[in-house]
Amino acid sequence: MADRRDNPGMIRRVWDWFWRPTAVMSVGFVLVAGFVAGILFWGGFNWSLEMTNTEEFCVSCHTMETNLGEYRETIHYNNHSGVRATCPDCHVPKDWVHKVKAKIMASKDVYHELAGSIDTPEKYEERRLHMAAMSWKKMKQSDSRECRNCHNFDYMDFTIQETRAAAEHQRAIDTGMTCIDCHQGIAHNLPQGYQEEYQKVVDSLGQTTAPELQKGAVLDPVGMGRAIQAYFGEKDD
Repeated sequence: MADRRDNPGMIRRVWDWFWRPTAVMSVGFVLVAGFVAGILFWGGFNWSLEMTNTEEFCVSCHTMETNLGEYRETIHYNNHSGVRATCPDCHVPKDWVHKVKAKIMASKDVYHELAGSIDTPEKYEERRLHMAAMSWKKMKQSDSRECRNCHNFDYMDFTIQETRAAAEHQRAIDTGMTCIDCHQGIAHNLPQGYQEEYQKVVDSLGQTTAPELQKGAVLDPVGMGRAIQAYFGEKDD
């Protein structure tokens, strides 16, 4: 027993050394070493963060197969301009603070993947409206922040847009609407009853929404899709 007390294990010796005041290394060395270690840690952390911020990572889960199939049928996947918006472009903020927050919130996706909450087409359809509403709420709260990474009213030339698209975009500017007010279903199929559910989202936030929804009229996703095609330079056959 005495030998064990006199000869502590390696982990204990390293721990004691780590916290022992140094009389050998200079303060400058300690500061430089700490600075280099901080850079390595920060670089490793950001590298790991970006590795989870790719389309390949996003669709690696079985439950994302439905989303992937729907997305590949949209203008954001294939278009005349050749500019593709991937999953992270729409779902992950660019600025660091909001990105980290989104990553933390996304941890629940791991739970649902393991729990099999949407691992069959039937389960997926049962939860489609709920999942869509959560995405709409995030976009409404952020003023469609991720959409504006590519689409910005300030950079739009309405003179070369389709007439309807130009008119709707100008109305959006004049009335303070945001992208998601008109462009639900831009990348994934719309669930039944989406108009009513979107209005509930808006009401819960105490905000305004598209006049069409306020009047109870049905939006035309196909027409909206054509407007987006016009924005990308696409023409109807």
